[in-house]
Amino acid sequence: MAAKTAPPSRSRATGTAAPSTRRLDVRGWLGGIRLSGFMIIMFGLVVLATFVLVPTIGTYVDQRQQVDALADAVEVSRDEVAQLEQERQRWSDPAYITSQARERLYYVNPGEVVYLVDNDLAPEDVPVEQRPVSDELSETRRDWMGQFVSSLTEAGLAQPVVAPVTIGVPDEPTPSPSATPSE
Repeated sequence: MAAKTAPPSRSRATGTAAPSTRRLDVRGWLGGIRLSGFMIIMFGLVVLATFVLVPTIGTYVDQRQQVDALADAVEVSRDEVAQLEQERQRWSDPAYITSQARERLYYVNPGEVVYLVDNDLAPEDVPVEQRPVSDELSETRRDWMGQFVSSLTEAGLAQPVVAPVTIGVPDEPTPSPSATPSE
């Protein structure tokens, strides 16, 4: 038998051979697909598996995130417990208790002399007065309520003066010349 060859494709309008780029006929391609019962069943199982597994995978991801968050919370709690244990050990030391009583409550041992130093702040930390106070009475031009509210807002926005904090057992304070008793 002789092999048959297909005739060359020709363009409808000119009747000449088609160029190298051919148009794909989608209807012909879809018509070539044959669906069997097995393919339909397999496609249905894939769709069913998708509907079953997507929520399960979402639940799994949510649970993993919760487990990670709880693990982080446990780690933070362990750090807090370690810090509290260290604080408890610090408070079991009599020297630490004594230093805290001296610093916080100004306790002293019997026979010791306590010097409280006034104006112990550095000059840059001392608050600057707005204007000097006069001995003369003057009448205000504002109502008392407006002045009260402005006083409250100015007091709330003022910067507090904080002395520098030293860590450890403080040295004995030395009295300043202004703290010496006058004769």
